[in-house]
Order: sequence, then C-alpha cells, then structure tokens
Amino acid sequence: MITAKPMFRAATVALALIAAGPALSHEFWISPVRYQVPEGSELAADLRVGEGFEGAAYPYVPANFTRFEVAQGATVLPVEGRAGDRPALNMPAVGEGLAVVVHVTRGYALTYPKWDTFVEFTQHKDLVWAQARHLERGLTQDRVRERYTRYAKSLIGVGAAEGADREMGLLTEIVAATNPYIDDLSGGFTVQVLYDGKPRADVQVELFDKAPEKARGVSSFHRTDAQGRVTLPVVAGHEYLVDSVVFNELDPEAGEGHEWESLWASLTFRAPKE
Repeated sequence: MITAKPMFRAATVALALIAAGPALSHEFWISPVRYQVPEGSELAADLRVGEGFEGAAYPYVPANFTRFEVAQGATVLPVEGRAGDRPALNMPAVGEGLAVVVHVTRGYALTYPKWDTFVEFTQHKDLVWAQARHLERGLTQDRVRERYTRYAKSLIGVGAAEGADREMGLLTEIVAATNPYIDDLSGGFTVQVLYDGKPRADVQVELFDKAPEKARGVSSFHRTDAQGRVTLPVVAGHEYLVDSVVFNELDPEAGEGHEWESLWASLTFRAPKE
C-alpha cells in the first residue's frame, strides 16, 4: 500500500486520504451536483478522489487547498465556507452565464514502496521515459519519492450559460475551447492543455466518459497537437472528466528528498441531453 503524507503539516486521517493515489492513477476532480442550474440557483459541487471517475466526496477544508474560486464573466469570487461543509462548494451564482470552478490543492508527498508500482503509474500516464531516467540518475528502485499537486476545473451552466472558459493562471490547466452548454458538440469537445502558460504539445490526455446511471466511467486516451489542443468525442447526456499529468524531475537534495513532481490538471463537464 502506498503511504502518503502532507508536505507541510499533518491533517486528520480522513482528510489525508485525499492525498492518496497518483501511483495508482487516482484522479482528483470537481463533481457538481448539477451541471446546469437556473439563474438565481446555488452552485454546489463535491471534491472527489478515485478511479474510473468514481470516488469518495471530501468536504471543504481550507488547509487542503491554495485556491478555490468561481469565475463568471469578469467576476471571480472565492469559495467560502466552514471546515467540514459538504458539498465543498455551496454558494449562489453571480448571475447567468458559464461558471468556471477552480480548485488547487496544497502539495502532498508520497512514496512508492515498490518499483512495479512506479512502472504501472508511468505506463498508464504515458510517462515511460521516467523509468529509464530514474535509473540513469542513479536513484534507488526500492523507494521512489514524489510530491504532487492537483489543478482542477469544472464548467457549470447557469441560466442561458453563455460565456467561455479561459486561462485561470494555474501552473497547469485544461482550458475548454468549447462551451458544452451552448455550442454544437456533434464535432466533439475541444480543449487546450497548458503548462506554465504554454501549450503542451503531443502529450496524453485521458478522457473518462460516464453514462447516465453508471457508477464508473470508461477511459480512453488521446493526444494533443502542436498547439496543445485535442478534440474529444462526447455523447449527449454523458458526464466527462478530462485529465493530463505533467511529470518533472526534482533534485532530492533541494526538493526535501523528493525525486519527482507530478502536476495533475483536470476538467469536468456534462454534455447536455439532446
């Protein structure tokens, strides 16, 4: 079993579970209670961790995130609440339009106790190069140490749901070029993957597709073009999680003993019913 602990200070056992998982390809995502709501309604969403687009919901805990906001047009508001609130997001919409929810976790650290677990993770996330690079650096296979951060976004349509996603200044993020609630989805849903404000060309994007009444999603893999863009197939009425991972080398002496860094970008939305 992978052992995980926060980098900066301890959390309760239940909340620490939110840190567990990258070695087993656990995703982190924002899960709206409803993806489309009438004007004047509340925006409500859980924070989830799991596999196959299925996972436990976690409460609002300020110590566990560095950003939690909702952007509607030119208005960007912090998500406020009390520690322990469920769902983690529960606040009035500013008005009509596309609401972009942003959540950035604090940093976490984990140790892969077995080399095979590291191999499994890097193969799944198209990071196989890291296996050879780990050995070239003279690092041990007995214990691989990593730190990671999650950068999640979600799209909620309010009323007429007009508007567009945009860069929110995250270290890595997935920006939707399509508004799923007003644009034609017959040709797919286009996103751009960024790292440090620049397009990530020729990288893997994993798409989780969850049909109505299904507990788990079906995964498929896609690649970005030279501009970091990819058009993803969608089906009316289905819920989607888009995921992409940045993987960086770290100097263990300068990085508190960590040899690798993973930065996880995710985006959720629902394709409206026809």
